[in-house]
Amino acid sequence: MGLRERRPGLGELLGDEDGGDGAVMKRIRLGVFEMMNPSNGMPTWTDPRGRGVDWDDLDHWVTLARELDAAGFDFLFFADTYGYATLDGRMPEEVAAHGIQFPALDPMLAIAALARETESLGFVVTSPTTVERPYATARRFATLDRLTGGRIGWNIVTGSSQATTDELFGVTEQLTHDERYDAADAFLDTCLRYWEHSWDDDAEVRDRASGVYADPAKLRPVEVEGRFQRSRGIFAVPPTPQRTPVLFQAGTSDRGRAYAARNAEAVFIQGQTIASAAAHVQDIREQAVKNGRAADDVAVVTGMTVTVAPTSEEARMLRAEYEALLGLDDAAVMFAGITGLDLTGLDPEMRVADLKTDLGQTLVQRYARQDPDMRVGQILDQFRTKAIRGFQVTGSPVEVADEIERIVDGSGIDGIMLEPTFGGLDAYRAFIELVLPILVDRGRAGGPDPRVRSLSLSKGLDASTGSATGPRNGLDASTGSATGPRNGLDASTGSATGPRSTAAAPLTLRERFTGAPRLAPTHRAHGLSARAADDHEMGATEK
Repeated sequence: MGLRERRPGLGELLGDEDGGDGAVMKRIRLGVFEMMNPSNGMPTWTDPRGRGVDWDDLDHWVTLARELDAAGFDFLFFADTYGYATLDGRMPEEVAAHGIQFPALDPMLAIAALARETESLGFVVTSPTTVERPYATARRFATLDRLTGGRIGWNIVTGSSQATTDELFGVTEQLTHDERYDAADAFLDTCLRYWEHSWDDDAEVRDRASGVYADPAKLRPVEVEGRFQRSRGIFAVPPTPQRTPVLFQAGTSDRGRAYAARNAEAVFIQGQTIASAAAHVQDIREQAVKNGRAADDVAVVTGMTVTVAPTSEEARMLRAEYEALLGLDDAAVMFAGITGLDLTGLDPEMRVADLKTDLGQTLVQRYARQDPDMRVGQILDQFRTKAIRGFQVTGSPVEVADEIERIVDGSGIDGIMLEPTFGGLDAYRAFIELVLPILVDRGRAGGPDPRVRSLSLSKGLDASTGSATGPRNGLDASTGSATGPRNGLDASTGSATGPRSTAAAPLTLRERFTGAPRLAPTHRAHGLSARAADDHEMGATEK
């Protein structure tokens, strides 16, 4: 599989449209946020609409991926962590008893299977820079980039449930919050050296006649010697469609934002108000410019929990049912797992802005920015209903579509990542059936996938109510299950029914986000040596 030829730019592929009055209407990138455990956040797995019985069943994830792919979503995002919530060095009983992000599987191992069952959906997987090694990480993502045809992204994290993770991996030297980002710089730079600099584009020959598989003269060893990383050798994976996976990052602390502005191609935020999201977007883009990048080199997507039903009243009742499942004790456990802070043991009148932690400063700063005078006693109830989620949008299909447009246009974000409510597929199916056709009809969604273009108000949606009038997307409207084969697979057996489409290859994930097939040249060129002025003690070199 050779490198892809350059495609048209993002403006041509996903071009913003004229709204008719001269206003430019931004197309919204669509993703879904998931985790491979019984409950993404609070313990909803016991509800019939949850996924308590099938979260570890590959068929559940294949069904989700197929339906998102058929609907024209851009990506499926998997958050992940090696650790779990602890208090005072032990796992609280609620974690295991209530299934609070525990137990969990490794989503990276499922990506190849999900890619085989889809045509254009991208996949973003979380992997830490704390306990992994750069070469192993580079090899895994390069392998997935090749197996998915360039549909892979890496969500870079510097720590999650870090105290537990350090114990599981036997880490004895614990870095501070800012030091973890320094180490992450070195980690990413080492990966980039292997992905971008070890093989020339034409080094892989595969010439049977001459018996030459790869041209040795076009392979270069990489050598890194620094404070945080040591690595030397030639990368074992030939150039892949993207070479480097699309780089996602979700840190919102001051140091995390600086890291994102310098390195990320897509930033995941949890906006809760338009004003705070707009300020976050502006800050990231201003910092990107200071780092020699264009402001729009960084796409920003926000988490969003959508509760939609045919009527506003039904939607509000559904959201009330969901929020009733969440308890304060479980909220306290989850908050402690993220931040290392047991709120139940602190003075309820203490200002949130005064809390300090090296584990989850991102979440603490999020509340402090929201209200500098917020007190510890106010956090738990808010965290109980919102957890670490982003915008909460509830209403009828038209109301939800209107609010999504208002958030996108008011904040400057580039996309939304839908978060599950009860944990099953119902919330996504409701969005696909009820809201997506409205956004497509308004020119706000649709992307490059022609399958989603058939989702218009004139095809299967009652314009006056916003409710579905029949099946679409190849799904049975009453069950949400597939009504026929897709992707060349027999729906009853999942086996191939014939050759795959001979049409042009789907866009890579990077092409969906940036319009370019490769990492930007300035991004590819940056390395530890280029950062000597900032971090001279690392002094890494490439040979």
